[in-house]
Amino acid sequence: MADYSLESNQRNDKFVFFGCFMALVTTSFAFFSRIYLCNTRWGIEFGLDKEVVGSLIGAGIWPFAISIVLFSLIIDKVGYRVAMFFSFACYAIYLGLAFLAYQAIQGVSAEEMPAAKAKGYNFLYWGSVILALGNGTVEAFINPVVATMFSKQKTKWLNILHAGWPGGLVFGGIITIALGNVAKEGDWRIVVGIVAIPAVVYLLLLSLARFPINEREQAGVGYRQMLAELGGFGAIIGFGLIAHQLALVFPAYEWIMYGLGLAAIIGFVAYTMSLGRAIMGFLIIIMMPLAITEIGTDGWIGGLMEKPMEAAGFNSGWVLVYTSAIMMVLRFFAGPIVHALSPIGLLIISATLAIVGLFALSQCGNAGLVAIFAAATLYGFGKTFFWPTMLGITSEQCPKGGALTLNAISGIGMIAVGVLGFPFIGALQERTASAELREKNPALAKLVIDTKPVFGQTIEVISPKKVEEVTAKAGDKLEGADEATKKAIEDAKAKKDEIGAATKAGQFDALAKMALFPTFMLICYIILFLYFKSKGGYKAQDISHGGH
Repeated sequence: MADYSLESNQRNDKFVFFGCFMALVTTSFAFFSRIYLCNTRWGIEFGLDKEVVGSLIGAGIWPFAISIVLFSLIIDKVGYRVAMFFSFACYAIYLGLAFLAYQAIQGVSAEEMPAAKAKGYNFLYWGSVILALGNGTVEAFINPVVATMFSKQKTKWLNILHAGWPGGLVFGGIITIALGNVAKEGDWRIVVGIVAIPAVVYLLLLSLARFPINEREQAGVGYRQMLAELGGFGAIIGFGLIAHQLALVFPAYEWIMYGLGLAAIIGFVAYTMSLGRAIMGFLIIIMMPLAITEIGTDGWIGGLMEKPMEAAGFNSGWVLVYTSAIMMVLRFFAGPIVHALSPIGLLIISATLAIVGLFALSQCGNAGLVAIFAAATLYGFGKTFFWPTMLGITSEQCPKGGALTLNAISGIGMIAVGVLGFPFIGALQERTASAELREKNPALAKLVIDTKPVFGQTIEVISPKKVEEVTAKAGDKLEGADEATKKAIEDAKAKKDEIGAATKAGQFDALAKMALFPTFMLICYIILFLYFKSKGGYKAQDISHGGH
């Protein structure tokens, strides 16, 4: 590896940083465009029901979380450049498989179409898995690269780096809105293919650039010491969540996945002989509700805004563009804010704003578009600094952990969203909506409410199948119908409207309950603030001269 000097090669630093920034833009644009097409074009074109669409969406998420953790174990061995080329290869393969999926159903006879659709879906599924591996690998190399390059201002520069994620969402959102008709009715390969632009940019910028030697390696911290920073507690949480995620994806091999997870935990603990740094364990505990608060709630809020936006004559995609633009701008100006407040102070204020924002949103069930946007803006300000500031604190307080601790905490957060967050949020919405309907119309509730197990508990939910049964005539026409049929149709429509109103009210009410997550985070941040105050204030750990 070439010698690296931050002071002597500022031009190289700029290439490396901007290349890392564009790599993150690539991940978020690919993430957005794929989910958009899953929910619109691909489901119809490949004949997918909602459950299969959900599996396709998940295929682009769970490998992301797994690859960022597993790649972090070897990235110092294989090098950042290899990781960068691997991530680009994943994008190229994804595009190739997506194009094959498009081609699979072109010019096919009606008799051959079912087999062609199944073939096309397989191309999309495995393309999504490979794309997610590439996205996770990008995170695995950009975070330690930037933390090393700016080792004296990690939180500031990690925030600026992670402005690339909302930046990609803005970029992707505007392009997708502009190409709305193409995505809906035309050649959707154009929407997918645009991801090649930022991908090629980061490839060109980073191919010839010199990557830094990791801060941990420069300080002479060994591999075992790096693993010991994460320790047994981190291994239990990380490998345990990975095993559970794989067991959900491959239920036929459930016990094999759990066995591999247990073996990895035992091996990790035996090799490191460490439970890990106490502060690292505390940060891991915070990161799980943080990720659920940020990522889990985002899609939910977007869905609540969709109908008011469409009623006002706007594309609902502008909600994502708006909130992402706020995040992008604020993260670019993170430096002065962190300097004025300290990282812990910034997180205390962020958690407070998120709590107030979620409570404000929960009161917007019957509010207009302006009120919903105002509450969402408040919440957006709160969540902006959560993720990158937590990465900064992890890197500043556990520098001996190198790429592993920095990326493991991010990966654990992502896996927690999929394994714990989305099921919990879904159950919370369903439970609240069913309670709302039971209170407003007990007779109707008896017809449509069912039960299902969630996290070992039985909860009440509004059953889509039963709703369809009692509202079967809601889409029929009144013209030409006899009086009895008209009454049945009107009754079905009234029931459908009442169920919809209860579901909407339940979703807004559930947002107030979601405020428990940032409330827990706020308590944890206050504990951290008091801990660092007892030690003379927040200070980043320096290992460049033998410090911890």
